[in-house]
Amino acid sequence: MFHKEEYNGSREQNYDRLIRQLDALLEGETDIIANLSNASSLLRQFLDDVNWVGFYMYKGEQLVLGPFQGLPACVRIPLSKGVCGKAASDRATVRVPNVHEFPGHIACDAASQSEIVIPIVKNEELIGVLDIDSPILDRFDETDQRYLEKFVQHLIAHI
Repeated sequence: MFHKEEYNGSREQNYDRLIRQLDALLEGETDIIANLSNASSLLRQFLDDVNWVGFYMYKGEQLVLGPFQGLPACVRIPLSKGVCGKAASDRATVRVPNVHEFPGHIACDAASQSEIVIPIVKNEELIGVLDIDSPILDRFDETDQRYLEKFVQHLIAHI
């Protein structure tokens, strides 16, 4: 289903194609673990220069590791800690150009240099966050943020 060579348009066109592929991939499936697993895999294949793509789920006032693609990761993150905790607490996307300059950054993979975290909120209820790390400084820009937020909105429709 996924062929990297199909992404030969502008960044915006490629992101639009990615979101259409997400919808097609998840159509008719309601299992949250299956859908988050496929979503993380799809993103990992689509995005260049990333070393970790995955989800943390909100459980009992903390974030707990969910489906992901990458090296083993921190299992539990308090809402008061790290980029994921801030995005979950504020219910707003956090884009960090240099994780070493982010107070309280949690380093699960020493290779990570930049990060973007998008909260997953459905019916005003925090479900979790989408976390993406890159070994490149300042990897994520406004275009990435806009389309990754749109990706999450489409994902929410399937969970």
